[in-house]
Parts: sequence; C-alpha cells; structure tokens
Amino acid sequence: MSKNRAWETYEEKDLKKLEKLCKEYREFLDNGKTERECVDVIVNKVEAEGYRELDAVIKKGEKLKAGDKVYAVWMNKTVVTFQLGKNPLAEGMNILGAHIDSPRLDVKQVPLYEDGDHSFAYFDTHYYGGVKKYQWVTLPLAIHGVVVKKDGTTIELNLGEEEDDPVFFVSDLLIHLSAEQLEKKAAKVIEGEALDLIIGSKPLTIKKDEEEGKGKDPIKARVLSILKENYDFDEDDLLSAELEIVPAGKAREAGFDRSMILGYGQDDRVCAFTSLRAALDVKNLDRTLCCILVDKEEIGSVGATGMQSAFFENTVAEVMNLTGEYSELNVRRCLAKSCMLSSDVSAAYDPSYASAFEKKNAAWLGGGMCFNKFTGARGKSGSNDANAEYIAHLRKILDDKKVVWQTAELGKVDVGGGGTIAYVLALYGMNVIDSGVAVLNMHAPWECTSKADVYEAYRGYKAFAENADF
Repeated sequence: MSKNRAWETYEEKDLKKLEKLCKEYREFLDNGKTERECVDVIVNKVEAEGYRELDAVIKKGEKLKAGDKVYAVWMNKTVVTFQLGKNPLAEGMNILGAHIDSPRLDVKQVPLYEDGDHSFAYFDTHYYGGVKKYQWVTLPLAIHGVVVKKDGTTIELNLGEEEDDPVFFVSDLLIHLSAEQLEKKAAKVIEGEALDLIIGSKPLTIKKDEEEGKGKDPIKARVLSILKENYDFDEDDLLSAELEIVPAGKAREAGFDRSMILGYGQDDRVCAFTSLRAALDVKNLDRTLCCILVDKEEIGSVGATGMQSAFFENTVAEVMNLTGEYSELNVRRCLAKSCMLSSDVSAAYDPSYASAFEKKNAAWLGGGMCFNKFTGARGKSGSNDANAEYIAHLRKILDDKKVVWQTAELGKVDVGGGGTIAYVLALYGMNVIDSGVAVLNMHAPWECTSKADVYEAYRGYKAFAENADF
C-alpha cells in the first residue's frame, strides 16, 4: 500500500485554510509552554466560543440541554469541554483526548545555590519525562511557572521569551577537554544531576555599613535581590513553586518551502490544539462531543491531574446530573458506549535513522493524520489494541470526508516503545484508538511537524466529532 501525500491533494483554497490554522497553532505553542499556560489559552478560546464554566452552572442551579457548551478545569493543569448533543448521554459520547504536558526540566524545591568558587549561581533541576539529557545543554532556556507564597499570593514567571529578556542555560564541557567524556555512552555523557541551570555570575556589592551577609554566596545573594525586587518573593517561597525550564524562543516555519513547523512541546500540543480547534468548529451534534486535555501523560498519566485521576469520570457525572440523566449505571453506560480518539503523536520516519523503523508501517511527514492500532513495547506490553470493527468504522468516516490519513507503529519490533492515555479510557470499555500527527525529533527540545499533517489531523478530528457513532 502506497503512502498518500497530503500536499498533492490541495487546491489554493485548501492551502489558505492550512496556513491560517498553522499560524494559530504556532501562536498556541508560543503562548502555552507549560500545562498551566495551555489551560489559560484554552479557557480563553472556549469562553470566546460561548462555553460556560461547569461550576458556575452548578452554583446557579441551571440545567443543561442539547446545544449547551460547558468546560471544567482541574488544578489549573487539566481541562475538559462538553458540547451537548441531541442524543441522551447514556448512549455515549465522542471523545477527543490529548495531553498538554511535555518533557522539560523542573526546578527542585530547594534549588538555589552558588558553587564554592563564586563563579555561578544555579537552579538545581530534575528532568521531567523521557529526555535525551545531552540535548538540553548549551541551549537558550526560559523559566515559566508559578511561585505561591504562604499568604496564597501566586506570582507568575515567564522569563526568557521576549527579545530583551535574559535567557538561561546548562553548560557543557568544551570539546578540547572532552576525550574522557566522549568515551561515555549517550545516556551517561550528561548526567541528570549535571542539568543545573546557570542563572547568574555577578556578585552582590555590599555597602561598608551592611555587614550582615557580607562575603556569603554573593552571586546567589544578587539573584535573590533581583527576585525580591522584581517579583517580591524570598528564597523560602521556592519551596512552594512550580518552575519549568523550557527552550526559549518561538515556534518557527521550517524549510525553504515553509512546509514544516519547528517548535517546543509539539508532543502532544499539536494534537491538543487540533482536537480543541475541531471541537470548537462543530455544531448541531447528535452525540455529545467531549474534548479532554490532560497533564502528566509523560510520566504515566498519574496524579490528580493525570488521566488516571477520577476528575474525568466525576465531571461526566456532574454533566449528566445537570441533564437529568444521572445515575451510577448511566454514567457507566455513557463511558462504555463512547468512542474515543486518543490524540497523541507518532514517530515520523527519519531517513537518517532508517534502521530504527519498519518502513511500510512507519508514519511519514506529510502523509496525513496517523492511526496507531497499538502502542506499548516488546510484545505490545502496556498497549491499547484497537478493535478491527472500530478501525473500519473510522476508515469509512475519514474516506467519506476525503481526509488524508496513514497508519503507524512506533519503530521496529523490540527496538523501543511508548504509551499514551488510550489504555486508561479503554478501562471503561469504550472503543479507543491512538491517532495524531507524525513528529520528527520527538521529545527533543525542538520538534518538527508537517503543516499538512496538522491540517489533516484537524480535519480528521472534525469528521470524527460529527460522524462517529459506533
């Protein structure tokens, strides 16, 4: 079976729609470099489209009916939207689900220190998700996140993105002295504890009449002085901070032909954005459409904001209560009869590393929306393996709408593996398959996607939302 090339199917009007969508997508990447920032962007978008906060509807004692649109946020890191259809919820929903967390460096709770020779001040970090640690050195990095003081005041930080902002970096050993370092395996050439962020090198000048603190970690002291002056928090407040270190800079068009997008966090914000955009662009549905965008997928979907938490099920119960359908049995029926696209990225075939891929079952940049029947590792361990009948149903929907799509696997058998949120939703008994966009350089600081694949994913999610009923 030959791979289709999405670019060859477009007319001028299609290209205009594609470019408009991809411009909005790049802005989404730039404004949502953390899960908290993504939630802020998403809430602004859904409210502009007439969605109401679920908690506000509950407090007012209102009821929900077909056509109503609501959303709920959990701990500022996970968001779910519902557009109610004409059919009872107990007959199931169509669900688009993706994650909005990405690999990064997290600042530790006690992070700030100065090296013993008064050269630099550092933030100590712990990497988050699956990363090649050597990819994170000598890059311009930005600090995003929040510091929460004991009185409940939340201070937002976003430093390193503007032209006049300072940036930060992790150092590496110069090539001239690297003979021993280069003998190490790639997994060890940069150790996790060496990923400490250089944040300053200038000592604080102490006035003659200010003896307290004189000579004690003067570079660290200057950093603390700047943080206090500019952001009004002290070192102890870092104990209750969530600061994420991410690549500095905007997502860019790539290639002479501008056919690709290079940017941070495209796993899995490319699927989160296209799922959300599709959810906002459909109307007058028979089946309720749910779009859930979650945190913590990169570390196993755990925690209160991960897909394994009860937030999703609880929210479905609340919505059903407002439609007059709630019972424990109806909630179970709703979830079991739902159809889901677990929207996550797939590995794009890379000719430079062809030996890692099985060519005919690999996803290609520009080949359209991807479907992974299964993920997992080795003998499909940890996988959701979609049913053939469900795949046939989706094939018809996409082909009828002339969506360009392809199938994919995550590399050759036994070469590696990975997982998504699909298996969590499959626990309810619903039909689930992984679908999304092929990504080159997955989990690297700068990932690459094809504009054509972004557009086809949006079209595919829209077609699913309007037509899935299995």
